[in-house]
Amino acid sequence: MCSMPILFPHNDTTVSYSAQKTPETLNTVLPWQTGTTPLMLAPMQGLTNRALRAYFIEHVRPDVIFTEFMRVNTAPAGTSLTAADLRDVATEQGGVPLVVQLVGHGREALVSAARVAQEAGAAHINLNMGCPYGRMGGGMTGGGMLRCPDDLAEVIPALREVIAGSFSVKIRAGYDDPDQILSLLPLFESSGVDFLVLHPRTVVQKYQGVADHGVTTRVVRETLLPVIANGDIRSAADGNLLLGETGAAGLMLGRGAIADPLLFLRLRGEVPPEPSREERRLELARYLREMLTRYSQLFCGDMQVLSKIKEIIAYLDDPELTKPLKELRRARTLQAFATALHGLC
Repeated sequence: MCSMPILFPHNDTTVSYSAQKTPETLNTVLPWQTGTTPLMLAPMQGLTNRALRAYFIEHVRPDVIFTEFMRVNTAPAGTSLTAADLRDVATEQGGVPLVVQLVGHGREALVSAARVAQEAGAAHINLNMGCPYGRMGGGMTGGGMLRCPDDLAEVIPALREVIAGSFSVKIRAGYDDPDQILSLLPLFESSGVDFLVLHPRTVVQKYQGVADHGVTTRVVRETLLPVIANGDIRSAADGNLLLGETGAAGLMLGRGAIADPLLFLRLRGEVPPEPSREERRLELARYLREMLTRYSQLFCGDMQVLSKIKEIIAYLDDPELTKPLKELRRARTLQAFATALHGLC
C-alpha cells in the first residue's frame, strides 16, 4: 500500500511567486507552481549530465532539475563559460524547468557568466555556495565563498541586478560554523534572492556525520524565503518526516535519488514507499540497462561509458544485492559489466 503523500498534486506550470514580496509586487517566475511542494533533482558533478537528467524526466519527472555546476572563468580575457557548458543551458529540459548552476568567485566574473547564461537561454540561475571539495571548499568558490562573507555583500546584489529570472543560492550551513547561515539571511532577503537550497552540514564536514536539519528548521523560521531542504534524504519516510518537522518549501534529492530514482514517486505516494527485493532488482536492472544505452550515445568509447556508469554504481548500497553489485563494480570492460548486469535480472 502506498504511503499518504504530503505533496500537493504534481504540476509543471510555473507561476509568479516570491515569498519575501507582497502580492502587489510579485514579478519573478520561480521554477515551480505555488501551492505545491517541489521535488528537485540535485546538481551532482559528474553525475547529473543531460543523459541522466533525461532518464529522470522520462521515468519520474522531477519538478525542477539543475545542470551540473558550470565553472566560471575568472581570467579577464577569457570567456566566462565554456562552449560545452553553454550547450547545456536552456529554460527547460523535456518540459521540466532547468536551473543553471554557476560556481566561481569575483563579482565581475559571476555577473558576466550570468549574462552569458541568460543570452544562451537560461531562465533560472543558481549560485553554488556549498560544494566542499578541492578548490571549491578550500579556495574562494563553492563552499569556499563562505570563508569571506563580507565579499558576498557585493556579489549577491550584483547578481540579482542582472538576473532577469529566478535567482537562487545553494548553500551549506556555514564554512565551519553551522550558525553562519543565520547571519546571511538578511543579505539574501534584502538582495532579492528568490529561494535557498540548504544542505545543513558545514563545508569542512563535507559529507561526514549527519545533516543537522535542526538548522533547516531554524532557517525556515527566521526567513520569509522559500527553503528547499537537502541532505540525507534516502527514503520516502526521510523526506516526509523532514517536510513535516522543518516546514521546508520542498526537497532536493541527491544521493538518495541516484540510488533509487523512484524516490520521487515514493514521496508522491504513486508507488510503494519501500520496494520488495524482487521489485528492487527489476527496477535497478532497468535503470542501469537504460543508462548504459544513454551513456553510449553521449560519451566516447567503452572505457568512458564504463567509468560513467560506475559513478552511478558508487551510490548503490543495498544489503540484499551485495553480490551482484560487487560483480558490477569489479567489471573491467563494458562487456563484463553487461554480463554482470544479468545477475540483477
